[in-house]
Amino acid sequence: MGLREQTREAVRAAIAERALQLFDERGFDATSVEDVAAAAGISGRSFHRYFPAKEDAVIGDATAAGHLVAETLAARPAGESPWRAMRAALEPIAALSDANAERTLRVMRVVNGSASLRARHLEKHLLWSRILTPIMRERLGERPGGDVPAQAIVFAALSCLDVAYAGWIAAGGAGRFAQVLDLAFASVGAEEPGQ
Repeated sequence: MGLREQTREAVRAAIAERALQLFDERGFDATSVEDVAAAAGISGRSFHRYFPAKEDAVIGDATAAGHLVAETLAARPAGESPWRAMRAALEPIAALSDANAERTLRVMRVVNGSASLRARHLEKHLLWSRILTPIMRERLGERPGGDVPAQAIVFAALSCLDVAYAGWIAAGGAGRFAQVLDLAFASVGAEEPGQ
């Protein structure tokens, strides 16, 4: 990444951080792009140079995160159960959440407080499913039902991720997020899917 790209990314991150603070304080729907732009010391037009929509300042780059999960899933040992492989694939997300706990809690509070952000969050899950399902299908081998078994495992894992975030928020961020995610996976995976 060149200096210009680094500078652009730093400005983008600063705007997103200011937006997130305002959304958390005032509510996502009650905060306009103009409010965020004024707080960040930029124009509304400049805001849209960095973020096509207000939701993008909260959700971020879902594609990059999805590819990180996919790379981790693809690298898991072939003999590992599909369910354990999915939990391990989400470890980079859990580690980032724990490393940035205060920000992650704020993001998830804002997401859960807005219908448009919940819809964008669902779009992120659909994107991740498209990336992860072929890898899980290959891991499962030939099975009846086409993509259904692989999609079921992927969406169950993403549901565990959402439930873990909701539980972690409800507990005020107590403990490590990774442990809450482990609990969610263990609750569903007492009998391993795909075994």
